[in-house]
Amino acid sequence: MINLILFGKPGSGKGTQAEFVKNKYDLIHISTGDVFRYNISKKTDLGLLAKSYMEKGDLVPDNVTIKMLEAEVNKSPNANGFIFDGFPRTTLQAEILDEFLLSNELSITMTIALEVDENILIERLIKRGKDSGRVDDQDRSKIENRFDEYNKKTSILINYYKSQNKFFQIDGIGGISEISERIYNVIDSNI
Repeated sequence: MINLILFGKPGSGKGTQAEFVKNKYDLIHISTGDVFRYNISKKTDLGLLAKSYMEKGDLVPDNVTIKMLEAEVNKSPNANGFIFDGFPRTTLQAEILDEFLLSNELSITMTIALEVDENILIERLIKRGKDSGRVDDQDRSKIENRFDEYNKKTSILINYYKSQNKFFQIDGIGGISEISERIYNVIDSNI
């Protein structure tokens, strides 16, 4: 079983690459963004709470995120593995995820970080916001706030996964298939 975390700032290509990795290795892709949007569209209590944070460009609190994530994992008890996209974002979330996976006799295999310059990411996100209508991708100050949150909280996870020899960094600039090949090489070399 392969359980991956795709890691990177908003707009780094996690969702795009997760689809390719999911298909190649027959994994279940769990995108916290997609889970949030699903819950928001269904107007669940957790979805409405998540929406109030997302609209401000803030990270959704751990207790909300984790409840949604556990429900998604529990939907697929016979999966070949999972790709976690956008989660964990803090050391506390990583520890809770480890505990949850361990209770299901699972663990994280590796974490792959897509590295892309912030100026390129801002351009990508604004374009995505125009194409998709996503409010959180249309406002430069909200995007910069998301980067600040990422830099303050999420980057600490690098040391968490490095200490477990589970952290791999990939250049996230280039053609989609070129980036995919970089990811496949890391996975195939480390499973």
